[in-house]
Amino acid sequence: MQPQFVHLRIHSEFSVTDSTVRLDSAIKAVKEQGVGALGLTDFNNIFGGLIFYTHARKAGLKPILGCDLVIENEADRDKPFRLAVLCQNKTGYLTLCELLSRAWLKNQYMGRGETKLQWLLESNEGLIITSGGPEGQLASLLLSEKQDEAYELAQQMKAAWGDRFYLELQRAGRPHDEATVRHFVTMAEKFDIPVIATHPVQFLKPEDFNAHEIRVCIARGEVLADKNRTKDYTKDQYLKSPEEMIDLFADIPAAIANTVEVAKRCNLENVLSKPQLPLFPTPDGMSLDDYIDQLSHEGLEARLAFLYPDEAERDKERPRYLERLHFELDIIKRMGFPGYFLIVQDFINWSKQNGVAVGPGRGSGAGSLVAYSLRITDMDPLKYDLLFERFLNPERVSMPDFDIDFCQYNRQRTINYVKERYGDDAVSQIATFGTMGAKGVVRDVGRVLGMGYGLCDQVSRLIPAIPGKNVSLADAVETVPDLKELIERDESVKMLVNQALPLEGLVRNLGMHAGGVLIAPGKLTDFCPLYSADENPDNVISQFDKKDVENVGLVKFDFLGLTTLTILEFAMRFIRMLDPKNTLKLEEIPIDDKPTYELFQKGNTAAVFQFESDGMRTLLKNARPDRLEDLIALNALY
Repeated sequence: MQPQFVHLRIHSEFSVTDSTVRLDSAIKAVKEQGVGALGLTDFNNIFGGLIFYTHARKAGLKPILGCDLVIENEADRDKPFRLAVLCQNKTGYLTLCELLSRAWLKNQYMGRGETKLQWLLESNEGLIITSGGPEGQLASLLLSEKQDEAYELAQQMKAAWGDRFYLELQRAGRPHDEATVRHFVTMAEKFDIPVIATHPVQFLKPEDFNAHEIRVCIARGEVLADKNRTKDYTKDQYLKSPEEMIDLFADIPAAIANTVEVAKRCNLENVLSKPQLPLFPTPDGMSLDDYIDQLSHEGLEARLAFLYPDEAERDKERPRYLERLHFELDIIKRMGFPGYFLIVQDFINWSKQNGVAVGPGRGSGAGSLVAYSLRITDMDPLKYDLLFERFLNPERVSMPDFDIDFCQYNRQRTINYVKERYGDDAVSQIATFGTMGAKGVVRDVGRVLGMGYGLCDQVSRLIPAIPGKNVSLADAVETVPDLKELIERDESVKMLVNQALPLEGLVRNLGMHAGGVLIAPGKLTDFCPLYSADENPDNVISQFDKKDVENVGLVKFDFLGLTTLTILEFAMRFIRMLDPKNTLKLEEIPIDDKPTYELFQKGNTAAVFQFESDGMRTLLKNARPDRLEDLIALNALY
């Protein structure tokens, strides 16, 4: 059955401030309506774009990816316009990536990235563009009785965008909706521009309106009962059924029919990709396989000279090391990962040579002799019987992933080196999305409802905080007797919890991944758009999270900041200041120093990474470790 109407203008929770729509719920609702396509145009971003794209396809729904762009108002920057774009294909997706990145990185105003209309007039390949309804520049001119300017702009837009330009009609019960519709119908007839009916969806069901208003108040720091607060949304902005939309635009059937035509025109493919590494430059055009062979053998010889100063003993031990090295290199080359190892060793060795402290290595990567030979890690995997197969295994093909620690205060120097080596436009950090947790959402909702802090804090404290487990508000209501009793006894608490439940888990804010850095084989915008909160080049991040950047083909490298390394670096600096002749090196400190183990046996381990908690210190006093293997075992078991 052919669809009769397709929603092209949904905002989701990834708009961050103005929607309570969860993507999976929207996909399910549209499927239940019998419609086979859905358009997502989040506010000035595509943070949830890939989640929507993959989940919709999996559900058998055609995803139409787009964005509700903020357009700069040159006459009054405080009153920007809006305009929606939809991706027809991969070219349109890349065009949108460029536009969004340019807006957020080069043209911010009052904390928002603004797209210049001229950019869109000049670069619009693969995009279908709608006028933005009553919030667009055309509507603004018409409503201000500037008809000549509006007509001139409409002709300019049609000339630039051709049959990919639509005048957007909306009837969501807002003050200027109907006047805009009348103006646009007249303009459509005069200039032969097609019209299209959209609905600005901000929540799924009519009964979700109150929860949506609370969410908006949380984002704006407002109180729900404040009569002076700005009210931008109406109760009509829910996911209407096709029948409701057809009735709403019964007088303009072409606007409904065009939603289906646009849905047919949008066919976004080839967004997902296998990981693509940047090309590592090798000397004299040497192949990556040959170069990793050369560096690994040279590095192993240097390591053996350190481990076995006696030449006879070294010659005796060398065969077993070479056997392991060749075994690992064979797997690394067969899986196509020499480039990854070479990239990592390059920025680690640059750091070590330029005064940036680097950790000795941790995680499964410490089981690699190749990594040890390349100075990626600093512990001998053969001495501690560490397994390479935990790190790389041909039977479980996945990208290798080294957990690398850097001095907290010098970490950015290494990232800047990587930018110089591969290009500013090829390197960024990664987005994370903070959500409304059970405790926080209770306090937020209570504030918006004008409730006293003491009561909200009391309810929040009754929600248990269990390490490693996310206790939801719903779980707490069912399992915490004191909370259950308080809800039954106090109507205001019952209302607070009921209003908080629909909002729990929604995206609340955008953050930066603690250590993830992307290095692309070319421009990052060939994979995803970028974002920055303040136009600081050090704070540029992807608009996708760590899972989604990998799904579009980008490779993540971990640059974790560790204060322990900073403290060690300071200690070494002070030693050299006090005794310039001192030749101490951290890697030469013996690991069998008895007084050090006595400190561990006494639990005197404040500020010692992973040994500083009260529970661990008690365990140390009881276990009385006297060798490194004891500390390894205690750490793993704890």
